[in-house]
Amino acid sequence: VAKLCVCDLLVAQCDVNCCCDPDCSAADFSLFTTCSVPIVTGDSRLCSQKAAIYSLDVEANPPERIFKLIDQVNPSVFCIHATNYKQALSFSSPEMPTSENFDQLLKQFGSASFSAEPDNWNMNTDAQNPSDVNETYRYKYGVPIQTVDAFLRLPSPVVSSWCSDANPAGFLVNQATKCIRSVSVEKCGNIQAVSMLFYINSSILAVPKSSQMVNITVQSIVVQSLNGMRTSLNGSDVLRLPMILDELCINIVLGVSYHITYTDAGEIIEAAASFVLGAINKEALPIQQSFEISFTQVHTKPVPLSGNPGYVVGLPIRAGFRPQGYPFPNTNKYSQLTILQSTSNQDCLAAQGARTPILFGYNMISGCKLRITAAMKCQPLTQTLLDLLKGQSFPEYVASFGNSQAQDVLDWVPITHLHTSEQSDNERIYNTFQGSCQIPVALEIEVKWTKYGSLVNPQARIVNVTATITTTTLKQLPSGRERTIPITSSVVFTDTSSPAEPGYKAWPTINAKLPFDFFFPFV
Repeated sequence: VAKLCVCDLLVAQCDVNCCCDPDCSAADFSLFTTCSVPIVTGDSRLCSQKAAIYSLDVEANPPERIFKLIDQVNPSVFCIHATNYKQALSFSSPEMPTSENFDQLLKQFGSASFSAEPDNWNMNTDAQNPSDVNETYRYKYGVPIQTVDAFLRLPSPVVSSWCSDANPAGFLVNQATKCIRSVSVEKCGNIQAVSMLFYINSSILAVPKSSQMVNITVQSIVVQSLNGMRTSLNGSDVLRLPMILDELCINIVLGVSYHITYTDAGEIIEAAASFVLGAINKEALPIQQSFEISFTQVHTKPVPLSGNPGYVVGLPIRAGFRPQGYPFPNTNKYSQLTILQSTSNQDCLAAQGARTPILFGYNMISGCKLRITAAMKCQPLTQTLLDLLKGQSFPEYVASFGNSQAQDVLDWVPITHLHTSEQSDNERIYNTFQGSCQIPVALEIEVKWTKYGSLVNPQARIVNVTATITTTTLKQLPSGRERTIPITSSVVFTDTSSPAEPGYKAWPTINAKLPFDFFFPFV
């Protein structure tokens, strides 16, 4: 960019106020009033590039030009990381269909979906820099998982609902897709995308650009009949290929689930695939396939998520607590927010330790009955009821999203604790002087959440959680007398989303018509 100058119009002459003109001398710059082109950059779509900055120091005597070369970062989410696909740097005229090449063009572009990538996809398109010689390669988040021939494919719908096999699986990106594939019963044995071999025949590279390979093993095989009944096979080491049997095509791949095990150094050490195979007839065409991929770090247990990213209705609320001196929240045993679980006999003492998870979006209420005798002491009874209502380890934080990680401190909402009483302040003070006991009888949890993100696909986000303990006064019972009181727990979900602005349509419509030759030369 230091050699580029769009205002240099005169040959071998200095252009007025053109601060990047190489024909201008220091004497010429002293006569300039401004720089007509203050900044020169290359392609603005690049994520990072050099920029040449030109300005005038008018306080100097005589005034002089100031030149700076800086690194400029593109703030846009959609930017070009590297221009390594040479064919995209220039426009090539499309091949016009003729009677001689029409069949070839129809074969290439006439299917439900096609790939615009070159046939010889080269994973190592960048020339190796000298500084990269001693670099230790490892997978990073979102980087396509490489195989010996290209990358691990996770078919998905692209423009329509039809399957495209050009979708790469990204490292640590959990995905679940469904798409439709056209299958011919007579030719099902020749269609690669419905065969188990298509999904396990290419070994995965343990780290990018390495010779160490990880084979994909078959973890399980489930066979689905025409009526939808599924049966798990005992032996998963047998490769079952599609074949025609009595006008049926059996061993068709209906679903694939990959599970990748990796180390904290970004190295893949194990890969497994679970299959769902089925049979189809001519009436079942086309077929729907489902694909899924998940990741687990070695020597760790997978943490169950309740959404990605927003909470899903019916899944548990994730919670945890922060130990003293620990920088971020730590999840409890089940990583869930729980309440008292009701029992059939409604006995509180028998229900101790019985908890049920709070499910997002479900208002819940539970309770039991406590039989109190005159022999019970106030302090132990109060502690027993608190343990009954809140559990042995009540969490301090709640995850704002269903996939919040412990290290993301801002993604955790602290639980606010409140206390209230069924009696007025004057009654409570009077009962205290009379030797009465204040015991907790109810726990009410209010979860406030909001719709976050786009109106088209809003994500549920928790913004506030309040736990309110309600107490009541228990007067001293005469000897030999008993009293039964109800103990209740409840959960209420409140949607705090702001309503749409007046006059704004939440579901806009587009009334447009394509040009008549938009799909030329195809109809």
